[in-house]
Amino acid sequence: MYSFILVVHIILAVMIIGLVLVQQGKGAEAGASFGGGGAATVFGASGAGNFLTRLTAIFTALFFATSLTLAVFAKKQTADAYSLKSAQTTTSAPVTSPETSSNAPKTTQ
Repeated sequence: MYSFILVVHIILAVMIIGLVLVQQGKGAEAGASFGGGGAATVFGASGAGNFLTRLTAIFTALFFATSLTLAVFAKKQTADAYSLKSAQTTTSAPVTSPETSSNAPKTTQ
């Protein structure tokens, strides 16, 4: 799940960068009024700007959501690494009497 969200996060980042680079700046409106041919585009005279702006906002919201999700996963992994649950408990073996070989002197009790 973590890897999937990370891949989606990276893809969204690249798409946001592409959308921001494709959009025209605010200063380009004056030049477009002198015969820029904006009415002949696929989205109409101002439709492309609104569409790209909305698409950028949607991708930005998704990027924000994946960022928060990745932060929650990172916190959970860090908390699990430092919790006492991960510490191994050792069990002590029962103490047995020492074994003696057949050559050892016999002790009397």
